[in-house]
Amino acid sequence: MSVDVRPSNFDLFRECLSGRLVQRSTLDNAQTTRRRKSKGRKKEIKPVEDGLDKTAPQAEELSEFIDYLASEIFQSLAEELQCLSHSVFHSDARVSERFRDPLPPNTVEQVFAVIPVSVAESLEAYGLLEDQGDLPKFLLPVFQDYVNTAIAAPPVWSSTRTSACEICERDWIPLSYHHLIPRQMHAKAIKRGWHEEWRLNSVAWLCRACHSFLHRIASNEELAREYWTVKRLLEREDVIAWASWVGRVRWKAK
Repeated sequence: MSVDVRPSNFDLFRECLSGRLVQRSTLDNAQTTRRRKSKGRKKEIKPVEDGLDKTAPQAEELSEFIDYLASEIFQSLAEELQCLSHSVFHSDARVSERFRDPLPPNTVEQVFAVIPVSVAESLEAYGLLEDQGDLPKFLLPVFQDYVNTAIAAPPVWSSTRTSACEICERDWIPLSYHHLIPRQMHAKAIKRGWHEEWRLNSVAWLCRACHSFLHRIASNEELAREYWTVKRLLEREDVIAWASWVGRVRWKAK
């Protein structure tokens, strides 16, 4: 099966694998570098480039290696794992059980049973795996990350986009989403009982002017506590006056 058949899930898997390999490469490199320099002057200031181990893999080389490994692994996976999604996970009880968090032992065993031997050999040759028998331990975080991300619910704002700014109602201008409960206040909102968790990612679609205006007239805490819906925002006199004025601002045709 070609990896081009399902590019979105393949790209996701490659990104998860990349995170693991980059982390391991830089960690191993940093540890090696520290050991080599431990006998030097403790307070000596080194140029930035001296902090890089000359044996570390180059970015292009590592990118090609990640691409190769991702293709080898992804093509070996069962189709239901390649096609995993939020809707599939929640509509099929068998799939939900197979790919729950943490991944059940029998699922892990089936996944690794089909991975080509060349994957472990390549990781060992690259110095990222001390023993080929360590492959499950090395790659399990990658699969768990991939599964959790693949089955995650789509962002709230992806299904609520409007065609016009929800404040000034201009429908010909670019829009961006405004977190009605600012992200910086999420932890506090839950701790103080201001909102239930499901509401935290609610957004409004606004033009840049209205978006900036809201952040000028109220602090993040005020937005989170008092003005967490468009309806509440539009009850403010200053917002009403602003919407009436900015709604008449239109670019001249060139």
